[in-house]
Amino acid sequence: MRILILEDEEPAARQLLEFVALAELTTQPVPVLRSVEKARAWLEANPAPDLLFSDIELLDGNVFGLYERVAVRCPIIFTTAYDQFLLPAFRGNGIAYLLKPFSYAEFAAALAKYRTLQQGFAAGAAPAAEAPGLSAEVVRELSQALRQSVQPQYKQRFSVRLRQGLHILQVADVAYVQADEGVTFAVDGAGTRYPLQGTLTELERQLDPARFGRLNRSELVSIAFIEKVEPYFNNRLAVKLRGGAVVLTTSAAQTPEFRRWLEG
Repeated sequence: MRILILEDEEPAARQLLEFVALAELTTQPVPVLRSVEKARAWLEANPAPDLLFSDIELLDGNVFGLYERVAVRCPIIFTTAYDQFLLPAFRGNGIAYLLKPFSYAEFAAALAKYRTLQQGFAAGAAPAAEAPGLSAEVVRELSQALRQSVQPQYKQRFSVRLRQGLHILQVADVAYVQADEGVTFAVDGAGTRYPLQGTLTELERQLDPARFGRLNRSELVSIAFIEKVEPYFNNRLAVKLRGGAVVLTTSAAQTPEFRRWLEG
């Protein structure tokens, strides 16, 4: 079986690969692609996969832009945190989904649905040319659901791989995000640091700009954790966080934009 994974979060991709191996789905290497453009290039240059696991938001944009440009005829199991406005479309068109963070049992249930469909088509329920996938109608319905969402959908949680296992960190618990010597960390209100995948710029695009503001080249701060903002030397601002002695500073270049962000 040929399997393709579209996922920009390394812990989530690693978990999917572990589940695929546990289910013994394939003995072939499984490509993992993090962007719409890389996925487009791969799909145009390779035979179609038998099964596709697809996140909704990739590094360079929404995955439905890919499905509007490239005809994907294989079954797709979505791995997403955005169930609130996509589930009606999924139910209406029989597309399986996995809501992050998901367990192996949920993965196996989605896989069972795929196998049921596969057996039905193999038995002659529909010609091969009409294999389950994303039709133009489904793509339009999903895209419309995205456009009609009242608020843009931003990341709600991080899956963080620690020595003790996989930790789920809620974005609401993150006081600030900091890039330090090539690694990006989320820091919670207690000062605990969690290593994240991706650069600070990539993570900034995934976080709600109404909640997280840019301080400087290496830090983002959550408005919910700001206690006080005071003038600092060289046209900078000192940002004191509540519940501790942490004080962050803006850069001189970023201070005007940060002031505008504070004012909402």
